[in-house]
Amino acid sequence: MNNIYIMNLLVLDDIYILNLLVVGLLLLFVTLGSGVIARSPFSYAIIYLIVGITIGPYGFGLVELRREGIFNTELLKRLTEFVVIVSVFGCGLKISRPLKLRAWDITIRLIGILMPISIFAIAAVGKFFLGMDWGGAILLGAILAPTDPVLASAIQLKDARDNDELRFGLTSEGGLNDALAFPFVYFGLYAIKDDNWDNWIKDWVGVDLIWAIGSGIIMGFVVAKAIVWLDKKIKERHPVDNLMENFIALSAIFLSYALTEVVNGYGFLAVFVTGLTMQKSHYDPEKPLAQLEFIEQIEKLLEIGTILLLGTILLYQPMVNFAPQSITVILLMFFLIRPLGVFISTIGKRTIKNPENNKVYPQKRWLFGWFGIRGVGSLYYLAYALGSGLKGELGEQIAWITYTTVVVSTLLHGVTATPLMNWYNKNIGSNIETNALPD
Repeated sequence: MNNIYIMNLLVLDDIYILNLLVVGLLLLFVTLGSGVIARSPFSYAIIYLIVGITIGPYGFGLVELRREGIFNTELLKRLTEFVVIVSVFGCGLKISRPLKLRAWDITIRLIGILMPISIFAIAAVGKFFLGMDWGGAILLGAILAPTDPVLASAIQLKDARDNDELRFGLTSEGGLNDALAFPFVYFGLYAIKDDNWDNWIKDWVGVDLIWAIGSGIIMGFVVAKAIVWLDKKIKERHPVDNLMENFIALSAIFLSYALTEVVNGYGFLAVFVTGLTMQKSHYDPEKPLAQLEFIEQIEKLLEIGTILLLGTILLYQPMVNFAPQSITVILLMFFLIRPLGVFISTIGKRTIKNPENNKVYPQKRWLFGWFGIRGVGSLYYLAYALGSGLKGELGEQIAWITYTTVVVSTLLHGVTATPLMNWYNKNIGSNIETNALPD
């Protein structure tokens, strides 16, 4: 018995060492090959996904997170949760626009009009094409509605000095809708458990919609202001180790997220507001840039882990079983719902201080419509739902549709993001969009 136990430990140790070897080689490859990868049509996420599949059960079997068909969703939930809060904080740090309705017009349209259109259009697909009840259909819509702030770095703002309208819209949308889809996730879960909406709709509106959003905004603002004030006061008396200083960004992320979750607010929203407020409030204008660089390095490491994990949990048979449903959702979402929703949302939208061409250009509308990247945010919501009572056939159905959608989005958008943004920067962004901000 002892010999068997020792042999099992040795096997596990060997697998652990092999995993370290694979990750080390991957990091070396993507770092030294970053210049080539940046000019190629392939994104980093595609490489991570391929490696994840290679080291999973269909490859070398170095990582097997499923045991007897059971997958521990808690690992997926916590990893994706951490990735998202780091990423949305980075989104906030990249934005320098004044907090005026005119300056955030495109964001208001993408969040206030496009996101509900996406949720309920996908829900209609689930109801009328996939045979789901309204509860499961709305949950599917909420899981797939958020665009991804993690896999979309190629189409986002570079930093706070970048004022391009397309990149701003996609950055702010990715930073906000990962939080603001949460009420609809709760709505779907409540409807699955109790199809009599009268029993819980008032609590949903009061707690999950009004209170959770309001407390998230307030807590994010208060935490950011407190940290910036404390940082300034302490530095007036004692110097801070430069090597440790960027950890303030991590402390801001953890504090705003944890304190908001304690009061039942939306931590994702609070973290985005914290990043946005710290970028605007800091007495040292170079500090947010340094924090952003630090956060982006962490985000890239976490992205590797998440996409590797996704690659290792994919199973051929269930993906094939649900392929017709997944393809239906993917085709309608990427080629009809998102583009049409963007068109409706941007009706009457004017560009920034561009009197000669005062409407959004059709090319820009098409790019907004195409870059509805689904990724880590959807994986988090799926894991959250699976841990909150979603199970059985409906759970399998929603899970494999979501996994397949994220994989296809990773491939499609990963291949097209670099060439399309290069074309945009050359032909549109630099020619017909000024860098002026609205008054």
